[in-house]
Amino acid sequence: MDINQLKCFISVARTLNFSEAARRNYVSQSTVSRYIIDLEKEFGVQLFIRSHRDVLLTNEGKTLLPYAIEIVETLNKATSIIKQMHDGGKGRITVACDQTSFSFPTKCIKEFRNRYPDITVDVKELDGSENGNVLGGDYDFCFMPRDMLPESSSVESIVTHSEQLYVIADKTNTAAKQKNISMADLANEKLVLLSENVSPILYMEVMDLYRTFHISPKITNTFDDVKSMYMAVAAGMGISIVPSSLLNFSSDKSCSSIPLSDADTSISYVMAWSKSATNPVAKHFLELVKEYANDVDNIYGL
Repeated sequence: MDINQLKCFISVARTLNFSEAARRNYVSQSTVSRYIIDLEKEFGVQLFIRSHRDVLLTNEGKTLLPYAIEIVETLNKATSIIKQMHDGGKGRITVACDQTSFSFPTKCIKEFRNRYPDITVDVKELDGSENGNVLGGDYDFCFMPRDMLPESSSVESIVTHSEQLYVIADKTNTAAKQKNISMADLANEKLVLLSENVSPILYMEVMDLYRTFHISPKITNTFDDVKSMYMAVAAGMGISIVPSSLLNFSSDKSCSSIPLSDADTSISYVMAWSKSATNPVAKHFLELVKEYANDVDNIYGL
């Protein structure tokens, strides 16, 4: 049995006419007759009653018809989906994002979903211990600080954007009332940070910042997630220093953000992927990110 036999059977069953079935399937009438005979031999039953004037579907033929239709439709659907996947129009990608920078990846993913609604996007949070997974194929793409990118000839990357560092403080803190703040103003402030394990690059940048100004950081606590860190700041446990995309993380607006007046410090971010990646839909996401990376000022409304 092959799919062409089933297609011709369906056509004969619907039209009760061998010549019309041949026309619809672009084959000769003798080919249609042979297909039907082959099916009847395979099932061991008569599917049609033929006479000089009429063609009638037997009970066995009526029973076979819905199954034949389902088989053909399923194959057609599978063929279409596989072709779409090969062409990059349907499928799934997995994107990992470092938790210190969500704004740029979020905008890219949102636009990607608008352009390619049939492609599913799985989003995972990437912490500092996982940069090696770029090589292992756990993710199609990883957004991460540039300095966290593993040194490997099997990884490709593009610089996507950079983010300035800001001080955040609870609104009762005197620092929150200033339009900008110097590092000297922070000398006596307690400091809470994302942990070095979760966000090693941000942690390193903050430590370098304090070291540059010869200030000893008064770290009271570190946290493994942004929400907990913000709660600590809002509770008055200390100030923190974060990239610009995290400024709106606190929904209750209990914290204020203040730019640094004497330190132009930023973190550069990249999107990385494995050179050996074979996901056909990934090319569309890469094209979009390149487009957005080249127009990053407009994306951020600058």
